[in-house]
Amino acid sequence: MIHVRAPATTANLGAGFDCAGAALDLWNELELSENGGEAEPDHLAVRAFARLTSPDGYGFTFTERIPRARGLGSSAATIALGLVAGAAAAGRTAGPEELLALGLDLEGHPDNLAAALAGGVCLTWEGRVVRIADDAPGVPIAIVPRDVIVETQAARAALPETIPHSDAAFTVARAALLGASVASGSADLFAAAVDDRLHEPYRAQHAPALAAVRERLPDGALGATLSGSGPTVIVWARPESAGACAEELTERFPATDVLHLSISPTGATQL
Repeated sequence: MIHVRAPATTANLGAGFDCAGAALDLWNELELSENGGEAEPDHLAVRAFARLTSPDGYGFTFTERIPRARGLGSSAATIALGLVAGAAAAGRTAGPEELLALGLDLEGHPDNLAAALAGGVCLTWEGRVVRIADDAPGVPIAIVPRDVIVETQAARAALPETIPHSDAAFTVARAALLGASVASGSADLFAAAVDDRLHEPYRAQHAPALAAVRERLPDGALGATLSGSGPTVIVWARPESAGACAEELTERFPATDVLHLSISPTGATQL
């Protein structure tokens, strides 16, 4: 039997649109058994698996913990499961960049898949994957709406073709701060970095918690970001304040699941 797991992810991290992502300690799993019956050929994990070896004759059993269509990278985790399991079944050793290249057209956006494969906080561009840190300067606390889903295609359609030059300059500055803060581990720089005018203003209508949290950040919170396309919002807290932040957010947002998470330094892996 082959047993693999893959983490949830939070992508963009504010200004890191389609570039920055982080792996979260929340996992989906796949158990692969021989002579397990016929695989579903249209399943994302099976399609990813088939990029490395034939799925014929294998049984696929999934354990899903990552909420779907909530901006936490559930599809990227599913693809990562298939890729890592396929490499194991084929007896191949494949790194994150090779697996990203094999699975990118299934996912469409590299930031989630890169972080799911490599772990930690990653940057990705033109097929490259670099893990710049094992952790982030803040502890991620996810506010996950129970009854709201956002499809990535619809969220993409909300983005304008052009933005004002001033908004572009604002976002470039925050993206530079984001990379510097994560690489240096600086909480103060990270607090200055987690803002964006490229995509968040146009997607915020589907994530009302974003404006509400930013209007009144809990004590000890560094800032808040839209997770992927939303509707999940990540509140980034100083480590010593994370527990109190999670408790306050649970009280303020009763129609959501508030998840006190951590960054996973490892990505998808065989157990």
